[in-house]
Amino acid sequence: MSLNTQLVRSLKAPARPVWEESPSKAGLAAKSGFLLLCCLGVLAPLWIVIVTSLSPKPVIDRVGGLVVIPRGITFVNYTELLGGGQVSRAIMVSAGVTLFGTLFSMTVSVLAAYGLSRPGSLGHRFFLMTMMATMFFGAGLIPTYLLVQSLGLTDTYLSLVLPSAVSVFNILVLRAFFMGISPELTESARIDGAGDLRILLTIIMPLSRAVLAVISLFYAVGYWSSWFNASIYLSDQEMMPLQNVLIQLVQKHTEAPTGLQQAVRTGQLSSLGLQMAVMVLALIPVAIASPFVQRHFKKGMLTGAVKG
Repeated sequence: MSLNTQLVRSLKAPARPVWEESPSKAGLAAKSGFLLLCCLGVLAPLWIVIVTSLSPKPVIDRVGGLVVIPRGITFVNYTELLGGGQVSRAIMVSAGVTLFGTLFSMTVSVLAAYGLSRPGSLGHRFFLMTMMATMFFGAGLIPTYLLVQSLGLTDTYLSLVLPSAVSVFNILVLRAFFMGISPELTESARIDGAGDLRILLTIIMPLSRAVLAVISLFYAVGYWSSWFNASIYLSDQEMMPLQNVLIQLVQKHTEAPTGLQQAVRTGQLSSLGLQMAVMVLALIPVAIASPFVQRHFKKGMLTGAVKG
């Protein structure tokens, strides 16, 4: 067999499975059109929000609402929002809660998952069954609120983290991944004198980067997008995170953030442009974090999905 023939065969598309029908031109066109519509459905609202947030006030007033085609760009909405005041404070609160909450949740989840993944650990079956029971039988809102209140956590930032710090589902995913790691590795480490903490830090966690990245993203997005805990546990407006400020802007769509209302009344800023700018600021952290864990996402999401 000549070298050219081997090269041509290697460049050919992989063989199609017998159960998969050969695509027709009409089928490919229909699939392409459907995917294009899905992309437009996702990107079009994002485009309109970004363009409106960057549009000058005269353009927004001339259009009478959301701007689709950009006619001039200005960053005045962002400079005013980030120049101090309610939104800047809310961003700092959300960032702090997200950072601390993610670290705390990952620490607790990893320790719990490692303990539950060791067959010989004391009472691991009892604790596993108890934790799984909470997935089906929740205490409810009023008992949870009374517990948080009795602990003195209301009107504190801890009330934004502790009530939702641990997800049993995430612990089960971590446990399944840890149990898939070869036990010979941990046994060899024990023979060399390593303890559980050293095994966890030097063997288990480096081999679990994919699932740790995905679970960290789940926790971080959950904390950044959370608004419910703040709405029931906080009464001080200055402690509200960004999502609660965004909800207030949407519900009171004619009002601007505190500190910028005078600029809106005098015609310097557009209330709609400010609202769209707050939405963009709320989206930026998730958009930045997602590509960094994208290469781990497939492997981390498939953990426990394959039965062997």
